[in-house]
Amino acid sequence: MTRSDLVEELAAKFAQLTQRDAEFAVKAILDAMNDALVRGHRIEIRGFGSFAVTHRPPRMGRNPRSGESVAIPEKRVPHFKPGKALRNDVDQRTDELARSTSS
Repeated sequence: MTRSDLVEELAAKFAQLTQRDAEFAVKAILDAMNDALVRGHRIEIRGFGSFAVTHRPPRMGRNPRSGESVAIPEKRVPHFKPGKALRNDVDQRTDELARSTSS
């Protein structure tokens, strides 16, 4: 699902929202999430999952083409951990789809 798919689905689900309003709502939510992660905050959406910023320490890597050692600097990267309800839904629906297509 892309951002535009999300906007279309939101506009279709709520008739009082125009396409432009739905786009603004999606943009506002994503911008707020982005800002929170940039500040180092954790985002928790019950029943869906949580987003946090994790720290990757510096390390030595290897260039696969030349075999030469390369220093990889430390990074802070966003990490998503799905909630239990989401994991269960995905597992159950994937099983249902697999059974329905194999029949």
